[in-house]
Amino acid sequence: MYRPPLARLVALALTLSASATAAETLQVKPVTIPEWKAVYGRVEARDNVPARARIGGTVVELKVTEGDNVSTGDVIATVRDDKIEFQIAAIDAQLLGLKASLDNAQAELARGEELIKRGVTTAQRLDALRTQVDVVRNQIAAAEAQRSVIVQQGKEGSVLAPTTGTVLTVPVTRDTVIMAGETVATIGGGGFFLRLAVPERHADLLKEGATIEIDGTTGDHRTGRLAKIYPEIDNGRVIADVEVDALPTNFVNKRLLIRLPVGERQALLVPQAAVTSRYGVDYVTVKSGEATTERTVVTAKPITHEGAPMTEILTGIRAGDEVVLP
Repeated sequence: MYRPPLARLVALALTLSASATAAETLQVKPVTIPEWKAVYGRVEARDNVPARARIGGTVVELKVTEGDNVSTGDVIATVRDDKIEFQIAAIDAQLLGLKASLDNAQAELARGEELIKRGVTTAQRLDALRTQVDVVRNQIAAAEAQRSVIVQQGKEGSVLAPTTGTVLTVPVTRDTVIMAGETVATIGGGGFFLRLAVPERHADLLKEGATIEIDGTTGDHRTGRLAKIYPEIDNGRVIADVEVDALPTNFVNKRLLIRLPVGERQALLVPQAAVTSRYGVDYVTVKSGEATTERTVVTAKPITHEGAPMTEILTGIRAGDEVVLP
């Protein structure tokens, strides 16, 4: 009466054996994968342009602070020099005196023209009067031009944004006394990018246009393109720029972890589904002839190869082994 259960067990064993025999396998072969170098990149503005004061004086109005967005030509501060008003008043007084001198010189010239008609004065005296009128007129023109220069200096008290971007630093405060040419604010414009400082031993391995990987702090991973490699080595480092779509720009000079390709190497890859874990130990099922065995393996960080999620096997299997796929 024990034969039916035994028969069922034998049938089940045969079914499992047939299923294992029919399971799909993958022959492990070495593949070429990039060799990655982990470095940190800083989020930087493409252009750091200072907004400078065009005249010296006191900052009477400051319209921006760090983090504000500005456009080219926006007034970000106002500098006032009280001496300009006094200079304009002095030139206005000078003009009043010159105009009075011009009226007197023109009157003298008119009398001289009447006298020369009567033969009382000489032509030499008349020429001197005409010269005096021309001199006073030129003095008035020079004073008016000087007044225009000073008025323009007063208008240049408005500090304008030289480019469209984000205000990075504002080293002055209201009521600060500054000189002409001093920086009122620094504006980062022209877009943002990642700047890398890579050890010079990797300089010959870097290639413009290479794809780099960015490890986000929130678990998201992005890719970028190595846009430019600078020819000068600075303090044993090669400087390179990376263009990234949707780069976080909330904090300029923020550091992000970058994985940069610096070469190639051979590796054994198996699909992630072929690796099973029990109690912290990874196993891979390998087919040898008609039998299958589980081997303990040491794995590396999962990677994506040709669009498929793969796991690199460091030890436990070798090239040519047939891995059973689930």
